[in-house]
Amino acid sequence: MAHKKAFITGITGQDGSYLAELLLSKGYEVHGLIRRSSTFNTSRIDHIYVDPHVRGAQLFLHYGDLSDNEMISNVIYNICPDEIYHLGAQSHVRVSFDTPEYTGNVTGIGTTRLLECIRYQCATGIRFYQASSSEMFGSAPPPQSETTPFQPRSPYACAKLYAFWMTRNYREGYQLFASNGILFNHESPRRGETFVTRKITRAIARILGGKDRYLYLGNLDARRDWGYAPEYVECMWKILQQDTPGDFVIGTGETHSVKEFLEAAFAYTGLNVEEHVRIDHRYFRPTEVEVLIADPSRAETVLQWKPRIRFPELVKIMVDADLRIAGINPPGEGDEILARIYPDRWWKSD
Repeated sequence: MAHKKAFITGITGQDGSYLAELLLSKGYEVHGLIRRSSTFNTSRIDHIYVDPHVRGAQLFLHYGDLSDNEMISNVIYNICPDEIYHLGAQSHVRVSFDTPEYTGNVTGIGTTRLLECIRYQCATGIRFYQASSSEMFGSAPPPQSETTPFQPRSPYACAKLYAFWMTRNYREGYQLFASNGILFNHESPRRGETFVTRKITRAIARILGGKDRYLYLGNLDARRDWGYAPEYVECMWKILQQDTPGDFVIGTGETHSVKEFLEAAFAYTGLNVEEHVRIDHRYFRPTEVEVLIADPSRAETVLQWKPRIRFPELVKIMVDADLRIAGINPPGEGDEILARIYPDRWWKSD
């Protein structure tokens, strides 16, 4: 029996690396799009990568860029995937205010380039997943569901909203199996170092290791619905296994402020927030999203999915991981949580 083939854009990111690992555990042949660089940028997938010359290799990487239509088209044509998971983007909200045109080109129009490739290659059997974002809801009153009107508040959110509607239009206009996963914030030890949760946990390790004294942050009052990334990539896969395409909100249904995350992480390691944290207004957004809370009722019913890792547990998992990376013995509660809830987890490294 032939393996299913999956193509992942953004495979070297947090979500892409977990998704690749999940699909490999399910027997998929996995292909990923990576950008050329003078240095290696594959650290999140090094533990699952096997040289393609080795017999039995199931993970293959292809050079490309979401701004290059011809390159993307050639890659898809040569792979002939059964499923495409489009996770690649300029994904940092604050950075999108500094690079709005680039963000629109890659995060927004990049989606159209992929959809056009599917349509023109007559590959109607391909199933397409678009990584949409809770940032699209912006200032819409919480909780936010699939029927909540969007009110984006950043160039990133606007680009994601464009991609969301293009995905729906190609689904309805060309009968493509194209679905949107509207994922609320999801974190892990693989989160990028400039994202606020990882910035906090990494700073704790550096402070305890004597490398830094202060952590500089922006708006501490922003409230987000934070979940655990490995659980969210399982939803991505579930969305493309449905009989019909559709759109799904994925989240925990709880909201916590940046300040709450900060205080919980510092308290876990015995550090004092007032002693080590400073506010830098350069990190504030020109337009802020105050509160995001998911209403994941549809995902719970249709996908039969519920989060198992909650906010307090997430904080401890991330702090333990960053302390270990820094060579510092962690308190270990996060490790115990993972061992208890996921004794046979499919992801092997953080």
